[in-house]
Amino acid sequence: MKRKSSFIFILLVSLVFSACEKPPTFEKSYAFSKKQWNQQVKPRFTVAIKDTIKEYDFVLTIRTTTEYKYSNLWMYWNTTTPDGQKAREPFEVKIANPDGSWIGKKTGTIVENALYFKRRKMPLKGKYIFTLEQGITNSSIDEILDVSLLVQEVKDTKK
Repeated sequence: MKRKSSFIFILLVSLVFSACEKPPTFEKSYAFSKKQWNQQVKPRFTVAIKDTIKEYDFVLTIRTTTEYKYSNLWMYWNTTTPDGQKAREPFEVKIANPDGSWIGKKTGTIVENALYFKRRKMPLKGKYIFTLEQGITNSSIDEILDVSLLVQEVKDTKK
């Protein structure tokens, strides 16, 4: 009986602590129509940053189908700061290994790849606009389901 009550106590404490975790600062997905990312489609995410002292983790997730015919995806990450400054960064998402095996998490016919931009400080309070562009020469890319952005405050590990 003592073991059972210890288990219940541990379970309750775990639930309390997991319920106390902060929700993400921002979380949003953009679904592509007909599984196609056309060049003129530029998913846009507006993130309100309220604290310039804290660090944030950014997680960009791309979901494709197993019918995606390339091993990677080039994209541009465009940032507009609250004071109107603009920056454009190219980056590559590796989707498959040279042998054709999937790099990301595969569930059924869906492959999910995530890019982590960890511990970034934002210099200004206010709204940041992040816009994504596909960066290949084709006018559209097939078998792209959606793209998501998650922004999470970094937990203070010094406490």
